[in-house]
Amino acid sequence: MKKVERINIIMRYINNRSHFTISEIMQEFNISRSTAIRDIREIEAMGMPLVAEVGRDGGYFVMNNSVLPTVRFTDNEIKALFIAFMATRNQQLPYLKSRQSLAEKLLGLISENQQDDLVLLNQILLFEGTNPNNPDLLDLSDLPHPMLEKLIQILLLDRYLLITIEEVKIIKSYSIYLLHLYREKSLWLIEGFDLKEEKRQIFSVDTLTNVKPYPTKKRLSKKKILEKISKQEEVINLVLELGPKAIAQFKKYHPLKVSISYTNPYQTTAILKTFINVNNSEELTEITNWLLFLGGDIKVREMPVEVLEGLQEKLFLFCP
Repeated sequence: MKKVERINIIMRYINNRSHFTISEIMQEFNISRSTAIRDIREIEAMGMPLVAEVGRDGGYFVMNNSVLPTVRFTDNEIKALFIAFMATRNQQLPYLKSRQSLAEKLLGLISENQQDDLVLLNQILLFEGTNPNNPDLLDLSDLPHPMLEKLIQILLLDRYLLITIEEVKIIKSYSIYLLHLYREKSLWLIEGFDLKEEKRQIFSVDTLTNVKPYPTKKRLSKKKILEKISKQEEVINLVLELGPKAIAQFKKYHPLKVSISYTNPYQTTAILKTFINVNNSEELTEITNWLLFLGGDIKVREMPVEVLEGLQEKLFLFCP
């Protein structure tokens, strides 16, 4: 580990502790006593207000009301941050209105040479979903639905919500306990427990017209909600063994409720177990297409007849 990286990590380490000793620094970062002392002195020189305690059990502590001094980034850390930032383009993420100020601040932290490197990276790197005709990092055309940020702001305070949905010019209201807010197939979706119907529901954020906290008096406790969900868990009816190629496809895309368990330390084989609602034609079609997407590197342990028939039908269409 380079010195500047080590010192940055040590600063974060000690800033989160009420007390530390040289021995702890030596052990934590695998460095000699003399190196630990030199690093501590450099950190003090940067302005971190450390107070030394004399005595057998002495050490150091950071003065109250102190703040972590400016962190220095290495070239690779700057590039990693910038590339991660670039990869969020056209993803319709919340708070994108802050993107321009974030980019300007990031560029303002670094040298001209580092800025030149980032400008070049911005020109040559394209990520999935990026419009090659307009790859501008500061393009604001990919803003999400305006209700998304309002929803998140309320969620930070309360997960019991009263939401209003407009579908085909019909407005409905639902009282829900939000379980997950997730993005799938370029859409932001709400998975919530309907407090009236007492079942899981999925809502598209794009159909939201209003959201607000649900009145306290009418709430079902979180514990009871989880108990009801547990009792409603479906019986597993799809079990597959996945090889390395199928696992690679799974990592590219999989439905939210589907997960895998690796069966060897190298993560080259896995078991997939889930429930398929064969009475839901939309879900049946989606899971059939997804299984074809996984490819031939799978072995079927258990599968509903309806799914099997759907696969055979699609394969017949592809290979008459």
